[in-house]
Amino acid sequence: MGTFRKVAALVAAAGLLAACGDGGGSGDSGDGGATGTVTYFTFSAAPDHLKDLDAIKAEFEKQNPGITVQVQTAAYDDYFTKLQTAIAGGTAPDTFELNYENFVTYARAGALLDLDTLAGEDDGYDPARVYPKALEAFKYDGKQYGMPTTFSDVVLFYNKKLFDAAGVAYPTADWTWADEKAAAEKLTDKGKGVFGDYQPVTFHEFYKALAQAGGSFFSADGKKATFNDAKGLEAANWLLGKPGTVQPTVAEIGGKADYDTALFKSGKLAMWHNGIWQFAGLADAGLDYDIVTEPGNTAKANAVFMNATAVSAKTSKGAAAWKWARFLSTSPTTVQTRLTSNWELPAVNDQAAFDAYMKQTPPANRKAVFDALDAIALPPVVDTQQAKMQDIVTQALEKAASGQASAQEALDEAAKSVDALL
Repeated sequence: MGTFRKVAALVAAAGLLAACGDGGGSGDSGDGGATGTVTYFTFSAAPDHLKDLDAIKAEFEKQNPGITVQVQTAAYDDYFTKLQTAIAGGTAPDTFELNYENFVTYARAGALLDLDTLAGEDDGYDPARVYPKALEAFKYDGKQYGMPTTFSDVVLFYNKKLFDAAGVAYPTADWTWADEKAAAEKLTDKGKGVFGDYQPVTFHEFYKALAQAGGSFFSADGKKATFNDAKGLEAANWLLGKPGTVQPTVAEIGGKADYDTALFKSGKLAMWHNGIWQFAGLADAGLDYDIVTEPGNTAKANAVFMNATAVSAKTSKGAAAWKWARFLSTSPTTVQTRLTSNWELPAVNDQAAFDAYMKQTPPANRKAVFDALDAIALPPVVDTQQAKMQDIVTQALEKAASGQASAQEALDEAAKSVDALL
């Protein structure tokens, strides 16, 4: 998954709308679409969790004789292009994975089946078992178009050995930006190749820092970019102040994939802003590390990523597809498999299900994973233009980081370009 999720190549609205029409399809194939082969397209399973998905699939088929699941996978970089092509060509998979950022476009285009009727006819479905905020995130116009499957969030990782060696107190949930900056400066020892902090200068970090500064990405009516105001400048300067001081410069990183991961694993990075998906990769690193919720400024705000299973509006197997979507969301098999394998976290409203997960170490402070949900900062979304918007902001920040523009100039330029999208 790298430092953070890479930006998806979002669908072209005109093409998707033309392919989907008004949503078409009732999801009925004579027997209510209750049997047959259900295709499932996913980006999160490959390559690390194919065996885990196979285990979930096997148990589902055991519990649902007459239904077979055919899994299709693609790397995240290629996934949405392939999904768009399939929908436009009339060969959409029956079920497919969507992240929050892309969900609205597909729902608005009529590409997704309204799940409310199917859910209402399913005696085995209890919506209270699903994490409420996740369930709400995958509604459109008040209708449920996606079953939440997973969530992950971003926390502050820290190397306890480096903190101890520098005589710096460990981070706490009450830390502010000022506390983080002071600690990072003390922990940085460039002579030994040790850096105190690492936070990418990207769209995803900026919108979160903006929320931590008390700012808003858009105006209240959503018609104008407001991230270039004083609070936006404060957020940008927070990120831009790190490269070359407490973290490597952009030139030193040189576009190397997973540079920060290698740095943290080598014991040369004291603090690292990254996602809980890194737990699995750090399991064999032999590091004495822990986590805490990220420091805020005037407010706490935590990046949370959510995925869901959607059903194609054109499927002829609506009932069977719904059963698979529900199983991927709430079944004990899915929940246990995800927790055991550190395959993100199931979006279930069941703290007891997380008991074993909470006892795994490192990190010891897994409570921070759930504390982060108390102050969620979901990414701002521009329907049909999400990828372009994210690129605009990231490129503007990179321009400022390389000294080609001041932070204010970069933000003003980006805001003007985003306004044009709106």
